[in-house]
Amino acid sequence: MAKQKYNMKTERSDGMNSQQMQQLCDMRLAPYMQLATGLIGKARHAGGNMFRHQMDTLAILIDYGYIDSVLLKASVVHDTVEDIPDFDKNMIVNADAEGQKVLDLVLEVTRRETEDKKQFLKRILDCGSQQAKILKCADRISNMISLGYVTDPKFIERYCDETEYYLLPMALEVDFNMYQELINLIMTRRRYLEDGGYFDARTKSSSS
Repeated sequence: MAKQKYNMKTERSDGMNSQQMQQLCDMRLAPYMQLATGLIGKARHAGGNMFRHQMDTLAILIDYGYIDSVLLKASVVHDTVEDIPDFDKNMIVNADAEGQKVLDLVLEVTRRETEDKKQFLKRILDCGSQQAKILKCADRISNMISLGYVTDPKFIERYCDETEYYLLPMALEVDFNMYQELINLIMTRRRYLEDGGYFDARTKSSSS
């Protein structure tokens, strides 16, 4: 399948204007937030829970100036299908008039049973819609920030590598400012590993 081309967003929002405020005011986010509360009991590797992560992803999108209703609603429930056992997808469809579109986007960024992590990310990179890539980049920014509270160096290294190989080219297609933030997050997390002597210890171990 030929790679889709998008107009990369380069401007960064410097605040919410009155029109965007009204758009946000008119959205029915509460039904989606209620569904997302099913993730409160799902702990994260860095602490906290998956419900907070949904809200963080929503905030990151608004921070970057995205006020599209389907995108924001999907951000609030983007992990429900994958992380809530036996989740009824019809609850998203029936949340409001945009429910089916929201579910379609959620399913784009949901890992399928037949996919490993690399196949999942490569699918979004190669075949994902623009909204799916924007949502996945916001999701990864949240995850990379949380990575600062993770103390497992192998996990940090793997996550940085994934971000470099799959998320940077994804961000470069859709939002240059997200791309820049992801680069900075990779650099700071790898600097943590370097300052802690992780790479030196790994080199010594492999040469002995």
